[in-house]
This record gives sequence, structure tokens and C-alpha cells, in this order.
Amino acid sequence: RGKISMGKIWVLQNTEPEHLGIAAQIFQSYGLEPAYVRTFAGEEVPLARHMNDALGLVVLGDPMGVYDNKHYPFLDSAMRLINQALKEEKPVLGICLGSQLLAAVLGASITRGPQKEIGWHSIDLLPAASENPLMSEIEKFFIGYHWHGDCFDLPQGASALASSERTACQAFAYGLKAYGILFHMEVTEQIIGDMVRRFDDEVREEGLDGERIRADAAQHLNALQANGRVFFQNWASLCLG
Repeated sequence: RGKISMGKIWVLQNTEPEHLGIAAQIFQSYGLEPAYVRTFAGEEVPLARHMNDALGLVVLGDPMGVYDNKHYPFLDSAMRLINQALKEEKPVLGICLGSQLLAAVLGASITRGPQKEIGWHSIDLLPAASENPLMSEIEKFFIGYHWHGDCFDLPQGASALASSERTACQAFAYGLKAYGILFHMEVTEQIIGDMVRRFDDEVREEGLDGERIRADAAQHLNALQANGRVFFQNWASLCLG
């Protein structure tokens, strides 16, 4: 059996705990090799013209906001790279902060939500999701894992795919190849544990119980990952299309 030839995808990892999780193995099984750029460790975002040899772009989460770009110049670089990927019609996947950066590139405003959405909260797929090639096979209602304080308006020309009680726009598609997902379908028990430990000040500020968030994974994680696998497989297919 021949070795699968690997096509590179850029992955901007903006904080240590938040990596590709279950998506990494799925992408590799499709012949996609994640090329991590660890911005949290000072690695520089590739110049926009370097999208050329990558088949897609994933931008992961971080507690900071899009508007923190004066303190974190990599945010502007990330937005330039997203813009270049859109121009070249390469698949883009923004998760959490990544979805906010994608929305900002598309002209949407990013604002602080009335309260943070952290831990396990329900996700409702919207009617457009049932027609969407990446989300049509996902459950219409499930419990998602969240860690965000900011929200965004639906970018002009995008279709809204999911919402939650606290956040009107949880997921959107722009064109055929760009997706912003505010919640996390990639997480593993380890990622959840690492986030609870790393961001324990946020957990305390919100009056939440970090151990409870970790323990609730036993109830919700399997179903969340099952939906995530479908979504990430479909996104991988986009990269190969």
C-alpha cells in the first residue's frame, strides 16, 4: 500500500492548550500535514504570499480579542493570511478566536458579550446547516464546549449555521470554503483539563467550577467529538477538492 502523499495546511496555534485535538489525526488520515505556527511561542505568521504551497488554513483559539492587535501584532498578520487564503479560495477554518478573526476580515464587528460563555452549553443548528455540505450530517442539537467572551455579527454574505442561548452567531460559512466556529468540537479531555488549569483566573472570575467543567466531559464529550469528526472530515475533503 503506497504512502499517502501529504499536503500542508497552516495551523496558527495561539495559546499552548488549544491545538487541533481530534482534528489532527483526521487531517493526517486524509493526507493533510498540519504545519503549526506557534504564535504563543513567538513564531511568525507566514507572509500572506506563502499560502501558495498550503492547501488550507486553520486559525485556533486564544483568550485575547481581535481588538487586542496593538498588544499582539500577530493578530494583524493572521488576518492578512486569512484574507490571502480567501482570495486564493483556499479552505479556511477559524475556531474560537479564529472565527472572530475570520468574521473581522469579512467586515463584521466583534464585541464583548454581556457575559462569558465557558464550559458546556447547548448548540442549535440553524436551518441553513441542513443544506450545508459540512454540517448537514451533524446532530441538530447537542451540548458544545465553549470558552469565549466576545461575539460577532454575521458577516455580510455569510450564512449562519448555529446559535446558542447566549450567542446568536456560533458558526457561519462564507462562500464554499470558509468556516467560522466559535465553539470547540476539536477538544479532548486533555485539552479541557489544560484550559481549565491555564485559564483558572477566568473560571474564578465567572464564578464557575473548573472541576465541574472537567467532570461534565464524561457526559458530553463523546457526542461532541462524534459531530466534530464529521465536520473535520468534510473540511479535510474541501482541502483536497
